[in-house]
Amino acid sequence: MLSFFTDPGADSVDMFGGKAASLAKLGSRGNIPPGFSLSINAFQAWADAGSSEMPAALIDEIKQAYTTLERTCGVIDVPVAVRSSAVDEDGVGESFAGLHDTYLNIIGAENVIEAVIKCWRSLANDEAIAYRKANGLDFDSAQMGVVIQQLVFADVSAVAFSANPITNNRNEVLINANYGLGEAVVSGLVTPDTIIVDRNDLTQQTVAIGAKEKMTVRTENGTEEKKVPRIMQGMAVLTDAQATEIAELVINLENHNGWPVDVELAIHDSQLYLLQCRPITTLN
Repeated sequence: MLSFFTDPGADSVDMFGGKAASLAKLGSRGNIPPGFSLSINAFQAWADAGSSEMPAALIDEIKQAYTTLERTCGVIDVPVAVRSSAVDEDGVGESFAGLHDTYLNIIGAENVIEAVIKCWRSLANDEAIAYRKANGLDFDSAQMGVVIQQLVFADVSAVAFSANPITNNRNEVLINANYGLGEAVVSGLVTPDTIIVDRNDLTQQTVAIGAKEKMTVRTENGTEEKKVPRIMQGMAVLTDAQATEIAELVINLENHNGWPVDVELAIHDSQLYLLQCRPITTLN
């Protein structure tokens, strides 16, 4: 009922959902942290059980996969991100961005199992149901996979677009960046740095230093929002080289996929990691 990103068939949207399938497909296109995905069959087995409990066979399978991930990463009790991956999520037509649950810095198989169930339950939250109704999508047949992926201890996180979704300019790459984990940027909690890069020659057209009052950081029990030191608030989060590297990556991803992309990224020890890639759904 699960597959690692590198397994054959792990790139099936119908089986694992949009987010998981995208990570499996793009393994050779960026530095993607290792992980595995639960299929819609796992979701259906839980739903059919009609309780808050997960079927015993699935529990065992997740525990075994988590142990394998520990070996792959060389880390006991490896911290992971647990993210929803609905079948119609992160598609060309609809993104569901932020409507289903994500849990960061989850440690231990038992906690992973609990986070998975919370992700499944988020399929029926009020915001997701309203989004489905507004976009003419059926709720009764909705299915959800879940991604379990090694957490990058991000010094900097960024969301980048291969086309400017604000101005609809397809000759511009738009990058938003902040310190720490990416949830503060994705959720709109802070005003991040904004960089606009010309796609033709990769020159920076605009660099707007955001207030960056807060950042999302790891704690023993998950994550929390922490105040950014005042001296850091006025500094650029990304170096020129990092902004160029991000721009090059999102342009390559767009060329590979055939559609403009919305990408989540993390930087740790100067290494760029690709965490998510989905279509931009707001361009005219």
